[in-house]
Amino acid sequence: MSIKRNLVMSFATAALGLSLIAGGTVAYFNDTESATNTFTTGLLELGINKDVIVKIDDLVPGDTMHGNFVLTNDGTVDMKEIILHSSYEVVDNGKSNHGDDLGDHIILEYIYNVYDRERVVFKKSLSELRDNPQQIMEKFPAGGKEGKFAVQFKFIDNGEDQNHFQTDELTLNWKFEAVQRDGDQALQ
Repeated sequence: MSIKRNLVMSFATAALGLSLIAGGTVAYFNDTESATNTFTTGLLELGINKDVIVKIDDLVPGDTMHGNFVLTNDGTVDMKEIILHSSYEVVDNGKSNHGDDLGDHIILEYIYNVYDRERVVFKKSLSELRDNPQQIMEKFPAGGKEGKFAVQFKFIDNGEDQNHFQTDELTLNWKFEAVQRDGDQALQ
C-alpha cells in the first residue's frame, strides 16, 4: 500500500475512534408520555311513528280529514330544524280533468305542533306546498322529547261542478328532512 493511503486510513480510523469515544460519554435523563385521541362522528337520525298519516276513501268536496304523527330524534346529534318537502301525484281515473289540478282543491288547513302549541303551516293548498319546503320544527335536541303534530286537510267545495274529479286518486308524499345543528360548537 502506498504511504498516502496508509495515512488516510489511519486518520479515518482515528476519527472513527474519537467519535465513538465522544458519543459514548454523553449521558442525559429522558422521559416520554403519550396520549391517544379519538374522534367519533355523531348520528343524525330522524324517526317517524307511521308510514301513512292520512288515508281516506270516498272523499267528496267539503270533507275534512284529520291525522297526526310523531317525530323523534333517534340520533346523537341535535337538529337545527326539520323541513317538510311535499309532492304529490294525481291519477285521473274518471273524466278528463282538462288541466284542473286536484292539488288546488285540497287544502292543508294546518300542521299543528302539539307540544309547542303552534301552527307551523296554515291554509296552503297541496299545489302551493309542492316543491315549496316548509320548516315545521326548530331546535330538536338529541334525547329530548318527541315532536307531536296534528294535521287537517279539506277538500274544498268551490260551489262549481267538480264531477271531473270523481274516482281520481291523489297520493301525497311528505319527506321530512332533519338538518344538523351548526358545527361551530366548542365541544369537550
